[in-house]
Amino acid sequence: MFIVCGFYGTPTALADEYSETPASISTKYSDTSVSEYPDNCDGIGYLPLPEYTKENLTDAEKRGRCTWYLWTGGNAKYYRDLAKRTHGSADLLKLIDSKDHDERFKLYGAINDPGCEKSTEKDQYGLQLDKCKDPLSTGVIGLRKFPNPNFDQAKWNSNEYFKTSQVEPPYLIGQSCAICHVALDPLNPPKDKEHPKWENLVPALGNQYIKESEFFGRSIADNSFVKQVLKSQKPGTSDTSRIATDHINNPNAINAIFNLGDRPTYPEVMNNGSTKDVNHILKDGADSTGVANASLRVYVNIGMCGDYWTSLHEPLLGRTPQRPFDIAKARKDCEDWRQTEARMADAESFLKTIKPMHLKDAPGGEEFLTKDEEVLKRGKLVFASTCASCHSSKKPPTEIAADPEQAQKWYEESVLSSNFLDHNFLSDDQRYPVTLIGTNAARSLGTNATKGHIWDQFSSKTYKELPSPGNLTLYNPFDEKKPIEFKIPDGGLGYYRTPSLISIWATAPLFHNNTLGLYNEDPSVKGRVEAYTDAIEKLLWPEKREGIISRTSRDTKLELPSGDPNPRFRIPVPKGTPVNLLASINMREAITSLNLSTLFQDLKPGGGIKNKLARVLLRANKSPDFVEDEGHYFGSNLPDEDKKALIEFVKTF
Repeated sequence: MFIVCGFYGTPTALADEYSETPASISTKYSDTSVSEYPDNCDGIGYLPLPEYTKENLTDAEKRGRCTWYLWTGGNAKYYRDLAKRTHGSADLLKLIDSKDHDERFKLYGAINDPGCEKSTEKDQYGLQLDKCKDPLSTGVIGLRKFPNPNFDQAKWNSNEYFKTSQVEPPYLIGQSCAICHVALDPLNPPKDKEHPKWENLVPALGNQYIKESEFFGRSIADNSFVKQVLKSQKPGTSDTSRIATDHINNPNAINAIFNLGDRPTYPEVMNNGSTKDVNHILKDGADSTGVANASLRVYVNIGMCGDYWTSLHEPLLGRTPQRPFDIAKARKDCEDWRQTEARMADAESFLKTIKPMHLKDAPGGEEFLTKDEEVLKRGKLVFASTCASCHSSKKPPTEIAADPEQAQKWYEESVLSSNFLDHNFLSDDQRYPVTLIGTNAARSLGTNATKGHIWDQFSSKTYKELPSPGNLTLYNPFDEKKPIEFKIPDGGLGYYRTPSLISIWATAPLFHNNTLGLYNEDPSVKGRVEAYTDAIEKLLWPEKREGIISRTSRDTKLELPSGDPNPRFRIPVPKGTPVNLLASINMREAITSLNLSTLFQDLKPGGGIKNKLARVLLRANKSPDFVEDEGHYFGSNLPDEDKKALIEFVKTF
């Protein structure tokens, strides 16, 4: 079944539609043609606020809004398969139990659908689900409910299902973009974050409070090393290479989306040899064949065309080589691809309506902004000299840019002008080597978009032919006197694109992994400014950073699943072990090539990783960069007064 926004009828009809049975939903919607219904979500609250977006959306923008909030691309079947594959550890149906309704934000960082209310009793299937005006809502924004065509009530046993997820349930749960991107509104924060109203939600800030690790790790045993990996994941991040694994643990911040119409483009050579002006998307700029393809890749990555996608790699385990996803084959054989592809232009139109959220427009926001014009002017000049060459999409003409003195003067005049922030993406969106940026390298070393891997056709030839940025000298947690020397492979690895600074006051912690700064789980204006201030002070005064290395908090075991030469092989992982020592290794490959099984036999609970084993693991590690809040030291050598002025100016973005 496909989601179409027209399913929701009129606002009057919605008021009477509460949780229906799979049979009644299926009867009403299963044979519905997409073209028979208007793509309009009016009446169920999915409305952007006019304060910072267009007050009246066009029909195309309304269709795009519907896609953003509701369209799953048919991925519900994929998530059912994933639940069975993980024996219930990753089961979306278990996340929508209405008993959790009043603390979903606390437990998962999930946002409750304002059109739903808590249920106090179980239905005929023994499930306790929210009562919702939207019949396909689960009660959680971004999770959608569909009848399961394989459900057999005669075989149904809810108690058995909740043990292993192997019995076919009455519902399938799909995921739309909204699960990660819809967020609590900084300009109109809710009085109760567990019970927001529609006017307290925004479509694309990125939910910096979502706890993906809790979505997928609640039923994993505490003595499992996998639990420790998930616990190390920061709120507001998603590991988009967890399923089609690159064998690197690299959860990344969910991006805010603003001023897309002002995002820079660059000429890149496509895989067919043509040249096309494209955006650089993803943290490393790997999605570089156009916005439409980048958007479609996201849908595939969350389960669209799941039968085909998962035939090209081994989900989660990655014991077999990846094969590239063939766009032409998907377009020909996968109806979900064709349906989704047809919606992408409208989705882009909708996202281009989203404008910055300024602190001055937030309730009480003015009290957090300096009134000293001299301080602001000083901050602007510091930004012009230190930041603008990367963090502005407004650039001097080529002939001026070639002369450093003229370019500096141009930037000063630009930043001091009254319209500097207007239509400014606040990023040049260029790729820069991680050897220059210095932040944790994990995300830049991901291989999924390189030649011959799963997303090969979604990255440009230009990206895949990027040279190695060189060597990294990295902190060695086992011997500080012997730094790790790591040679970055060529072929696209080792680069980060410049992130946008739009509305940065509302989106801390910072860095691509959300490790820099205070996480206070406080969506109020005051709470957001406190998080921003802590983060940017640590950015400019690196001595305030914590030197974060995620380590195991207890003795655990890493068990290799069946199918390995020794299906019951368990690796003991002592307390205090850097999580990414093991989480960023292709363990099956390493055990085969490095005879690790013999070395692991020496490990004892309560002991540490021995030097010999540590050296072997470090050599096998695909990203031996363990410090998570390092790097980006630009501006750290400024005088304190310049730093303080810069903080005040950036707060106005």
